[in-house]
Parts: sequence; structure tokens; C-alpha cells
Amino acid sequence: MNAYINSSELLCCAGDKDALMKAIYEKRTGVSIDTSYMSDTPVALGMMEYNDFYQLGIELVKKILDDSNLDDFHNTLLIVGSSVGGMRESEKSYFKKKNYKNIDPNKHAISVISDSLMEEFGFLDSRSISTACTSSANALLLAKRLINVEAYKNILVFGADALCYTTVCGFNALGVLSSKICRPFDKDRDGMNVAEAIAGVLVQNVKCKDSVELKGVGASSDAFHITNPDPEAKGAMKSMLDSMKDAGILAEQIDYINAHGTGTLANDNVESLAVQTLLPKTFISSTKAITGHTLGAAGALEAIISCEVIKRGLVPPQSSLQDAQNGEINLSKTSVKKDINYVISNSFAFGGNNTSLIFGVVK
Repeated sequence: MNAYINSSELLCCAGDKDALMKAIYEKRTGVSIDTSYMSDTPVALGMMEYNDFYQLGIELVKKILDDSNLDDFHNTLLIVGSSVGGMRESEKSYFKKKNYKNIDPNKHAISVISDSLMEEFGFLDSRSISTACTSSANALLLAKRLINVEAYKNILVFGADALCYTTVCGFNALGVLSSKICRPFDKDRDGMNVAEAIAGVLVQNVKCKDSVELKGVGASSDAFHITNPDPEAKGAMKSMLDSMKDAGILAEQIDYINAHGTGTLANDNVESLAVQTLLPKTFISSTKAITGHTLGAAGALEAIISCEVIKRGLVPPQSSLQDAQNGEINLSKTSVKKDINYVISNSFAFGGNNTSLIFGVVK
């Protein structure tokens, strides 16, 4: 059975799905400078406004259900991809009295997100995946494989990560945070923008009017270093090649690459090398200068962006780019109108975990 994306919703620092796509094409970032997390060090973060992160997720899933061909989710598998799970709630409990004994372990785990959605919607079953920044990309990879073998007819993939001190201070300790809007693939890039988001994607075995097909998936683990990717890009190239093989298409058939493109020195060097080797003529850009890096939510968020790019037939420009470091890749500096049949979306994570997804027009 084929896997089709039939309904999706998102929320990030640049707004909902329509607002985000408008911001991407207008090169208008949702990232802002913040001093609340580290008062002595201003950092650029992608922050949303909300009172209850879990309620925000419930409201988003309700919208997906209303937009779908389903009456309820009782025959739907839920797969959640998240990097930090309930860490934000644990921090709030700790800071309240500066005592770790206030932390509820049941509200700390990755599964706390799926638990809240299961309680609200009564999904058939649920799974939670945490592989850092490939979490919801791997959730989509699993969803496709389960649909293909007819294990399920309907799967909701939900990517979610909220900003917290552990995440922001952790990336700062690695020396990869920028105090400015990130500049993926630029010579003068100086780091990434940590961000938060929620994104839901309904994957089904039947096509609808506005379906986009999840055509191919590929994954690899180069295991070069706990935080740095293999500088020879072997793992990145393998995940991309495996996704093309799974989709049954050639490299020259891909019209656009939604790059992982975090704006860090190591990531952009490796991804540029992989693209230069495999897809040097294909349009490429990273949308993280608009959304920030939404960690475990990034795979699902950028899956939705990729589907919208196909529907609109408009290649996104590379926002904040001034002087490209690698002239051998086809960075789109402006929006490009063209027929887009296939998009590959890359997600790369700590530990050399690489996932590539290919989305295509329904034929």
C-alpha cells in the first residue's frame, strides 16, 4: 500500500501553516533575540506564545481531525517524535522550590505527549520516538513502513518540542548557538537558533483530493561522533541514496531539497558536501532561518513545508544568505516557480543519526 499525507497542521514561531509559508517566501523570520534564558548572553530563539503546551497540541490535533476524512481516531495509530518530552514541565517543578523531589517522572518522559493525546482522542495505540533532531522524521519513516505492509490504515505522526533551559543552555555549552538570526550555508554563519514547534501529519493508505505521497524513506547512522557529523558525509549520502532507492527514482528527478541546514559550521559543511556529490544542480534551501531549529519537531514541520512546496510549485528562497560558502550547490536565493514533482527533506541528529524523506505528487 502507498502512504499518503492527507491532512496536516503546525504551529511554530512564524505562525500556523499558511502564515509560515507566507513568511518563508517573504524571507520574514519568526526568530527573535532573547535574554530570559541566559541573562548574560543574548541568543536568538524561535519562541511561541502559549499557556499550556499540551493543550496547544490537543487543539492542533482537533483541527487535523476536522480536516480529515475520519470521524474519530479510534482506528488510528499515534506516533510521537520528540527530543525533550516533558523536560519543560520538570524544570518548572524544580525551579518552583529548587528541589528535584518535586519532579514527577511520569510527566518527564517522552511518552507524556502521547499520553495526553491518547487520553483526549482515544487512539488505537501509540508509540514515542526520541532520536534527537530526527525524532519526528523517524516517526514518518516508521509510519510509511507500517502503511506499506498494511499494519495500519491511518497513522498520525506528531512532532513536538517546547523550549526549556536544559535545551538552550545545553546547545550554548556546545558553542553552537547564535545571537543573530541563523545563516545556513553562509560563509559567515556562526550557529543555530533553537526553537519550539508542534506539527501533526495524518498518513493514510488512501489518497484524497489534495494528497501528497510519502514516496521514499532512508536512514543511516554514521556514528562518527556524539555531536558532530562524519566530515566525509557518508551517513548523510547514504540516507539520501536509500530514500531515492525506496522511492524508485533517480537523483535528477528531485526538484527541491529541504535542507537540514542548521547554520552551524559542521552541519552545513557536511550537508553541502553530500548535496554537491549527489544533487549539485537541484535547488536547495533551509527554512530554519524562518522557523529556527525545532529539534524533534523539525522532521514533521519540514514534511509539511515540503508538501506545501509541491502544492504551490514554488521553490523557497534561502533566507538570510549573503555569501554562500559552497558555490557547487544550487542555493535558491529567490523564490523559483516551477513544476515540483519530488522533494527530499533531510534531518540529521546527534550520534550521526540521519533521515531523508521524499515527498511526491500523486500519480
